[in-house]
Amino acid sequence: MSQLIRVLIVDDERYSRQELSHLLSNYENIEIIGEAENGEHAIVKSIQLQPDVVFLDIEMPKMNGMETASSLKELKKTPLLVFATAYPNFAVEAFRYEAVDYLVKPFDETRLAETVIRLKKLLEPQTKNEITPSINKLAIEGDEEITYINPSQIMYLYRDDRFTRIVLDDQEFTTKVALKEFESRLKDFSFFRIHKSYLVNLQYVERLIPWFNGAYHLEIKGKKELLSGSRNYVKALRSRLELS
Repeated sequence: MSQLIRVLIVDDERYSRQELSHLLSNYENIEIIGEAENGEHAIVKSIQLQPDVVFLDIEMPKMNGMETASSLKELKKTPLLVFATAYPNFAVEAFRYEAVDYLVKPFDETRLAETVIRLKKLLEPQTKNEITPSINKLAIEGDEEITYINPSQIMYLYRDDRFTRIVLDDQEFTTKVALKEFESRLKDFSFFRIHKSYLVNLQYVERLIPWFNGAYHLEIKGKKELLSGSRNYVKALRSRLELS
């Protein structure tokens, strides 16, 4: 049996979500794991459900499809994107977000079948010729040396202009390696992106403080400064932090 492709459908119109869900249900290798009616819900559900693919409308209130796509590209597990919209004139811009395909409503079943085939090829498991060892130490590359530290010692990381700052309890390291790269290296540990510029070790979070316009601040154990968090991630963050 083929590997299931986990799909999240995002559209502010319920009928459009139902139509696309119905068309995709004809494929045995497609599993609809959720729906969202706007961009903010799409980000939260993507963090919680970790879909392989997001079918994304463009014209939506508050947060449009392009803004949503930009936020989705920052997630730990970045889903493949398929834009599904009534507006053909956004196609060029859509592919700047590395979209797999661009479908125009009303959906053509032949075009949708081509999209599913393309998704299947992209998501086929790679041959296991090499086994990546688990990470025991994180390498921090400086100008003249490489320092190895235990990831559990890191309280948070943040981007500062052209550098990434790595903050421990009593030390701070600076490197030119991108924050996105560290996010990938630390994916098996308890790190969570609270903002495009901040990656936090949840083990050190002591308080979550509501702030202006849905944003929030985090209090880190033993640190006076508060970290700024984006409202796009607050629901998923609370889900990770709280007992259910």
